[in-house]
Amino acid sequence: MLIELSIRDFAIIDETTISFEDGLTVLTGETGAGKSIVIDAIGQLIGGRGSADYVRHGSKRAEIEGLFSITPEIAPQLTQLLEDLGIPQDPEENSLILRRELTNQGKSICRVNGKLTTLGVLREIGQTLVDIHGQHEHQRLLQADKHLMFLDRFAEEAINGPKKEYDRLYRSFKQKKDQLKKLAENEQQNAQRLDLIRYQYDEITSAKLEPEEDDRLTEEKQRLDNSEDLFRSVEGAYEALYGDGKGLEWIMAAVNQLSEAEAIDPGLKTLSESISSNYYILEEGAFSLRDYAESIEFDAERLEMIEARLSEIHELKRKYGSSVKDILEYAASIEEEIDTLENREQRLHEWESELSSIAEDLKVEAQHLREIRKREAKRLEAAIEEQLQDLYMKDTVFRVSFNDEVSIDTSSQALLNESPFHKDGVDEISFQVATNKGEPLKPLAKVASGGEISRMILALKSILSRHEGVTSLIFDEVDTGVSGRIAQAIAEKIHHISTASQVLCITHLPQVAAMADTHLFIAKGDADDRTTTTVNPLNQAEKSEEIGRMISGVEITDLTRKHAEELIEQASAMKNESLQRD
Repeated sequence: MLIELSIRDFAIIDETTISFEDGLTVLTGETGAGKSIVIDAIGQLIGGRGSADYVRHGSKRAEIEGLFSITPEIAPQLTQLLEDLGIPQDPEENSLILRRELTNQGKSICRVNGKLTTLGVLREIGQTLVDIHGQHEHQRLLQADKHLMFLDRFAEEAINGPKKEYDRLYRSFKQKKDQLKKLAENEQQNAQRLDLIRYQYDEITSAKLEPEEDDRLTEEKQRLDNSEDLFRSVEGAYEALYGDGKGLEWIMAAVNQLSEAEAIDPGLKTLSESISSNYYILEEGAFSLRDYAESIEFDAERLEMIEARLSEIHELKRKYGSSVKDILEYAASIEEEIDTLENREQRLHEWESELSSIAEDLKVEAQHLREIRKREAKRLEAAIEEQLQDLYMKDTVFRVSFNDEVSIDTSSQALLNESPFHKDGVDEISFQVATNKGEPLKPLAKVASGGEISRMILALKSILSRHEGVTSLIFDEVDTGVSGRIAQAIAEKIHHISTASQVLCITHLPQVAAMADTHLFIAKGDADDRTTTTVNPLNQAEKSEEIGRMISGVEITDLTRKHAEELIEQASAMKNESLQRD
């Protein structure tokens, strides 16, 4: 959910910080006060199309920042998305900060958790957090290509397992299809490719590389290049330890002295034995230094051979990998490809058979998905129509329309030409409605009246809000065009949605405002000869006064105050009753 929103120099807003709570928050105020500007700012924050016109006149840039809490429902999905996009996130923090700046030159600067990112990334993350719906905006719910996703979310419990199995097979199918297509498409390119990789394979294998050979040769070259310095250092170490008046002679003297002392004080035995033991270790080390020094020699021929070999390896690295290991792995991979291309016809036959076999299994899983979806679609239809009954659209028919049954030819040639499978199966659906008796079903996006659109959206949101994966829903005057009992039904429905997701709602309906858990008042005023917008939370008395203004207009009478208080009391009773039912 959105916890806090900071806006600076955006449209007519000078600077404001708004805190939001869970549940239903309504925003009210006079027309032109800037209610929609707040929603526009949130829209920019989640990746909406920017414009220099949003920057407050006289300012260089507009700044919008939002703090979101991450609910357990979306945490796994969002965490994976952030990880895929390389966005830092503290595992102990259940929050996310989005920030966007718009310059008066039309440029946009986006950040997620402080990391500079693209507008596309900001939009991808933002749309998992917030869904904004305005009366005339066809959001995701009105886009037919998103309807399958919504149905699957509604049917999540029933369909998740089969979808995972389908996805596993689909990825295998797509990989095999791509391999087969590449092998089958262009014989001339394949022949050219075969000539190239044969040459590369021969060049690598003729070099007879050994694992880590370059590291060993580099170390040996280092020794040969510095053999004189190496001899001098090792010989010096040996001389310091061994010989008359050297280190070992003095240590032996200490051993002899301690042997005499031990005879007087047996408590020195352990110390004496330790020093004596270390003497013999050092003596052995000195002999090893002597032998090593005697083995050092400068072999110009060997050095030349090593340099030539390293040069050969360096050339192979330049072509095939940054290490000998990489080169050998590349050789292994093209050896397999050579075998495939040399036996092209046999491979084509084998892969065609494998592709058809996978497609047969995929066909079974796709049919299984279709059966589940059709069954779950019936449940969704009944649930939506029940919601519409509450919104006085009792004659409305809601249907989930499926594409025709797909005839699937699993022969390899048919599959290569045009596969019926897509990442979610073979189904394409659309939500269809008929709002009056005798009318034909039409796509949801073509429902005509504003009032009907409002109620259809609320009905769908009531059912799908728990399945959409967003934490905040924003309604920008979706209650336009309704009044009376329908207005009350819409108010109750919006509140019902807010029990599952945070809801922000711009409204002109007193019935909706009365339902608010938090009421924000947007006002327009003057400061330093400039128009500015302020956002203030209302207490209970102020809320009653504002609802009275919404009922009567400019003049607020005792009667309208009483009516406002009655609305608030009725709303409170309804919410308590709803809470007890839940």
